[in-house]
Amino acid sequence: MESINIHHAKTHLSKLLQRVALGEEIIIASRGIPVAKLVPFNDEDKPRPLGIDRGKFTVPDDFNAPLPDEILNSFYGEEL
Repeated sequence: MESINIHHAKTHLSKLLQRVALGEEIIIASRGIPVAKLVPFNDEDKPRPLGIDRGKFTVPDDFNAPLPDEILNSFYGEEL
């Protein structure tokens, strides 16, 4: 995966898009720090079958029970 600077990306955007259309991924960096990634656009709607994870997780009986005070305190930052 190639990394290029923003100026190069602006100057050569059409050429970069041609490369991306062929499947390449390109990182765009600002001052050497990655800020974006050009990736091929996939417009295919892939069906997600229902129940694919059936049996991998069981909802506990106390799922809807109130949270313990020590956990609630971490959300509110105060003693209840």
